[in-house]
Amino acid sequence: MNRRLPRSIQWAAHLDFRGLTALIVTCLMISYPSATWADQVTGPPKPPLAREVFQPLKESLQLSYLELFNQAATLEFSPPQIELMRKYLKEARGYCTKQWNQKIDAYERDLYTAQAELKQRTANLSRDERKQFHCRIQNLRIQKGDAEMLVRQAIPIAYENRLAKLDVIEKWPAEKQKIEEEKRSGVYRQRRYGDVEDIGFRDVGRGQEKDIKVGRETVRQMKLAGLMPREVKNEAVQRYVTKLERKIAAHSDLRVPVQVTVLDSKEINAFALPGGFVFVQRGLLEAVEDESQLAGVLAHETAHAAARHGHRLMKRATIASVIYQAAEIGAMVLTGGVASIGAYYALQYGFYGLGMVLSLQMLGVSRECELEADQLGIQYAWNAGYDPTGFIRFFDKMATREGYVQGLSWFRTHPPFYQRMVDAEREISFLPKKENLVRQTPAFEQMKKELAKVTAQAKEDEQGRPSLLAPEQGCPAPPKVGFKPGERRIETVCPLPEY
Repeated sequence: MNRRLPRSIQWAAHLDFRGLTALIVTCLMISYPSATWADQVTGPPKPPLAREVFQPLKESLQLSYLELFNQAATLEFSPPQIELMRKYLKEARGYCTKQWNQKIDAYERDLYTAQAELKQRTANLSRDERKQFHCRIQNLRIQKGDAEMLVRQAIPIAYENRLAKLDVIEKWPAEKQKIEEEKRSGVYRQRRYGDVEDIGFRDVGRGQEKDIKVGRETVRQMKLAGLMPREVKNEAVQRYVTKLERKIAAHSDLRVPVQVTVLDSKEINAFALPGGFVFVQRGLLEAVEDESQLAGVLAHETAHAAARHGHRLMKRATIASVIYQAAEIGAMVLTGGVASIGAYYALQYGFYGLGMVLSLQMLGVSRECELEADQLGIQYAWNAGYDPTGFIRFFDKMATREGYVQGLSWFRTHPPFYQRMVDAEREISFLPKKENLVRQTPAFEQMKKELAKVTAQAKEDEQGRPSLLAPEQGCPAPPKVGFKPGERRIETVCPLPEY
């Protein structure tokens, strides 16, 4: 009997030492759900609270973080009710994960059956029949990959976001009282980097100039290794982003010139290399809704450079080793050995491991560095005259609606949602009040018009470009797995019982 080996054994049989290294590196960047927890869930959880409590609490979890910060004190839910909802959300996550793991197994069985049938009939197939087989196999691969993305990315993010908002409802009223007391007593000025009036004259990252040579060499090596996506060929877009980043840098603690590059990649991300080299990916520009959101993200990356977080990470991993690991992942992907969902989407979204590999978490920088970059970034955006809530609003949008696919590195390299959002709101509360903070500008809107041309051209180029995920051209698109564009609720993926 020709019995198929389990996936784990198949993978182990085909991985040599280097392949195993690349697989481990990729896994470091992706949080996998607990199979044990999912297996314990036998059926969909039922609402644990009376309708008159469950429905209002469920609706409150649909609010944005900023709305919850304003309304949490008026929401009348008891600690036992909140705890029951927390338990329900965890059970719902386990149920949802289990359901989609079963669908992944079904896709894999169908894929195996189709490939076996193709092999058996290949000698006698007409051209049209062969194409039908190829399309069927190709679409099953895509659907299986989409389902894996849901299990390993979308579902964890959606429920982590809900649980964080539940924590806001429970804990923010007391936290806000504490903030008000710190403001009344003046203690808040003693926090680290509380001297915001002295931005630009503070000793945040001594020795920044030493990083320029390292950053320049890193960029050169990445280009030689083929790990750098091409630049956007639109001068108006490049000029706008460069001008905005230089404005933020001028109002920051960065004391070296910034070099800004816009990359033609769908991934929603930006990153900074040592020495003031800032890279913004097209997907980020497409995702932001106003200039203050973009300013918030750029300010965060500027903070990484100003605080020399890249210098810290190099004490644990050299740039050469980073590029080697990236090349290993790239080699597995480009030879068809897609090791993980991260590698799968590296191919689909065209960033070839860039956003994954240049992950501070993977390289050993603690989450404290990310929280520090959040704090400094909020200060820099505010100091440059921007509404500092842009950062929170963009994060909320990503976690709720857009980021579960193209923001792989955005979430998996950062601290827990609750801590991040509350720390950000605390810092905003402590900043001196300013009039006429900027949220939107005509320049941003004009950039979006120019960006639409870039995106249209990129889509046109992709249609004629061979893809390892879709080598057979002219196939009907497979049914969409998971969320539809613009959907905000995880319940559309995993329907749960209602009253």
